[in-house]
Amino acid sequence: MSMPQQTQQVDAAVPSESLHVRIANCNNLDSAEITLAKSALNIKYGPNGIGKSTIARALTLRADGDDALKALTPFKYRDGTGHPQPSVEGADDIRSVLTFDDRYVSQFVFQQDEVLKNSFEIFINTAEYQAGNDEIEELFAALQTTFVEQEEFDSAVHAFTHLCDVFGVTKTGVLSKSTKGYKAMAVGGKLQNIPEPLKGYKGFLQSDDPASWVAWQAKGKSFLELSDNCPFCSVDSVNKGTAELVSKEYETATVKNMSQLRAAIETAGHYFDPSYLAQLSEMLTLITEPKPEQLQFLATLRGEVEVFLNRLKTLRGLAFHTLRDEEKVDEYLSGLKINLGLLRSLNSETTRSVVELINSKLDEVASRISVVKERIGQQRGRVKRLIEANQSQINSFLGSAGYRYQVSIEPSDDSYRMLIQHQDLPGHLGAANSHLSYGERNAFALVLFMYQVRREQPDLVVLDDPVSSFDDTKKFAILHELFRGKNSIRDQTTLMLTHDLEPAIDIVRLSTRRLFATAKPVAHFLTSKRGTITEKPIAKDDLKTFGEVCDANIAAASDDIIKLIYLRRKFEILGINDASTDVLSNLFHLRVVPDRPIGGGDREPLTAEELAEGSLKISEVVLGFDYDVAVKGLRNLDILKEKFSASAVGYEKVQIFRMMLEIDEPQEDDTFKKFVNETFHIENEYVMQLDPREYDSVPEFVVRECERQVALMRAT
Repeated sequence: MSMPQQTQQVDAAVPSESLHVRIANCNNLDSAEITLAKSALNIKYGPNGIGKSTIARALTLRADGDDALKALTPFKYRDGTGHPQPSVEGADDIRSVLTFDDRYVSQFVFQQDEVLKNSFEIFINTAEYQAGNDEIEELFAALQTTFVEQEEFDSAVHAFTHLCDVFGVTKTGVLSKSTKGYKAMAVGGKLQNIPEPLKGYKGFLQSDDPASWVAWQAKGKSFLELSDNCPFCSVDSVNKGTAELVSKEYETATVKNMSQLRAAIETAGHYFDPSYLAQLSEMLTLITEPKPEQLQFLATLRGEVEVFLNRLKTLRGLAFHTLRDEEKVDEYLSGLKINLGLLRSLNSETTRSVVELINSKLDEVASRISVVKERIGQQRGRVKRLIEANQSQINSFLGSAGYRYQVSIEPSDDSYRMLIQHQDLPGHLGAANSHLSYGERNAFALVLFMYQVRREQPDLVVLDDPVSSFDDTKKFAILHELFRGKNSIRDQTTLMLTHDLEPAIDIVRLSTRRLFATAKPVAHFLTSKRGTITEKPIAKDDLKTFGEVCDANIAAASDDIIKLIYLRRKFEILGINDASTDVLSNLFHLRVVPDRPIGGGDREPLTAEELAEGSLKISEVVLGFDYDVAVKGLRNLDILKEKFSASAVGYEKVQIFRMMLEIDEPQEDDTFKKFVNETFHIENEYVMQLDPREYDSVPEFVVRECERQVALMRAT
């Protein structure tokens, strides 16, 4: 995404004409202090979950006036009186805000013979229209919150989707024997009832992950002909017939499908009627071909789950655009209610509790849509003129972003439709949704948003993570069009909130920054400590390569273990895989006798030569490095606790915490341990990054949880 030319550095210092905004008591955010340079692009980069969307929402609601900000009242202040109220200070000059976020994108539903059902209304933002929009948002807020609050149910929905995907049916409604689910059933009984010659493999075949073992065993089988010794353990006179029988009886992909199928049923099981769940579980252990009635049972169950999922999908997408063309809104909403009496396989107590809540929210909504529909009819005339005026601009934008589509506005009875066609195919596409990717739908929404900004000229434009769904090429094209193109919004006061570092890299660090100079970009890093968000400027020189970051921190660190943390990170990123990386890995796992994995869960010790070779390379950075001395010191929990407390850097704390878990792991749910190990093993995938010692991107909740568990640890 870089350009070859270099020009002057774009400074990240805050211009003199800036707003200093303080947001307080909004959702989980106690306070946030940010600067907004006027008529400039303000990039605020920070990790997920820090509160960026709350900042966007607070600025938007504050501009709405009256008591709109009360919607962000923290839960801890919602009962009783005398509590602090949500507030936004320093934003008196921001009287109007337009926000691009997921809610904005979700209102675009691609219908048959129409690409964007709401392409008209997006250009109309009169007081009357805004009042109607606010009323609709309030109308559906309770229903949408129902889905958000049901996190466990959301996991079950994903499991239901997996079941539908793996159990396909033919056009006649019969379960297809070519689907993954059907094939997986064939191996379920074999996993439960292992053939006699393979009983010795029971522990592997009935483990939590039999597929990985079967795959490993199948790879080793190819070496059987090289020797009479076992290719896995080198034992003499291996029974080759038994070794070959495994892959004959258990095909890797089928075993994997069965494991995934069982996991899905375990997740969603309590949403099934108990009798259906029992029958389904029994079918996963069949040792014979399923009977016709069993296949019909599966087809029926799948059909009911699919109906249920489709209804939920409709309900989740329920919004203004899905109702505006309905003449009988009450009947339409009533028809969306879920009748579990007709979906007997899902008629469990758990499912009923969720469905009853959803149906009650629908009842509350049913009688309030007609007023909004009446207002929409009055607005269509204005929409027609605006769309016709901007049609050519929209097509120009799509071309610059690399999409081979064009839109046209054509009359349809007493209204107009936005149609889409591909440059290689005459005529419009009848079902745009089946042709456009998520990113392309996002691009259509973003282009309409850009022209809405140009027409309405709000005091503040908020872009809440606008380009993360695009690949690198399109990401740059979109940014270029937004802030440098003919119809750009570069003169607007714009707040771009992102967890994607690339926009800052393109706009602040690389040679491409010259293209965005007229947008006067200002970049900041957001950090949160105990509910308080602060920001730190990001200048060109703050964006460094992996090597630069690691080398600088190795040189600056006074503690050898901190040096080794960054040395290991550097080796991992550079793809170095030699004796030094083996030594470092063993050191961070606190192994007294360093070893390496050799497959199948087995390990072998490093040779004295390998240990010496790896230690020598490490000692080039950490003078006098001695593995035995280092590991002995680190196996002292009190020493590790001191190092943990001494570091003020979240990344370093997490790495030390991972070492401490090797000594004492609190007997709690290991979800957090897995999260830490997977998330912070290699911290950042970008070629360019910020120094974690200066820009601590580890979320505060992670550090606090580490601190809590450290306090529980005891040396054994």
